[in-house]
Amino acid sequence: MPRVLLIDGDGEKQGEMPLSAALEAAREAQLDLVEVSPNSNPPVCKIMDYGKFRFEEQKKKAEARKKAKRVELKEIKVRPNIDDHDYMVKMKAIHRFFEEGDKVKVTLRFRGRELAHTHLGMELLARMREELEPIAKVEHEPRFEGRQVVMVMAPR
Repeated sequence: MPRVLLIDGDGEKQGEMPLSAALEAAREAQLDLVEVSPNSNPPVCKIMDYGKFRFEEQKKKAEARKKAKRVELKEIKVRPNIDDHDYMVKMKAIHRFFEEGDKVKVTLRFRGRELAHTHLGMELLARMREELEPIAKVEHEPRFEGRQVVMVMAPR
């Protein structure tokens, strides 16, 4: 006859006993007999309200999901001939996004004749990448999408 180590509803160890005696003890307490640790020798069983136990577990999981930080993708739009001050403002915003744990999508838009000088835009993105190297890594290399170049960076 299989034997189990029984823990009662109050968390007190009742000792090792036959499975039938453990089931009878659970019936007397009008609760369920739940196998807590099946791999130990002998298996550990606990007397508890299984429905209430499942409900508490669901609440814990929901609470953990609520507290989990979702990583967002923030977008910064720049132009190839950006002024130094405007560049610094954009960089400050990017730093703030990385501190919050978000990813940043840098979109470099070309208009009109700027398309003839795409190398200026690529130099700007290279400069951004170089300055952000200590705190961020490039997730998607700069690539053309029509009239714009897109680069995605993630915090280290």
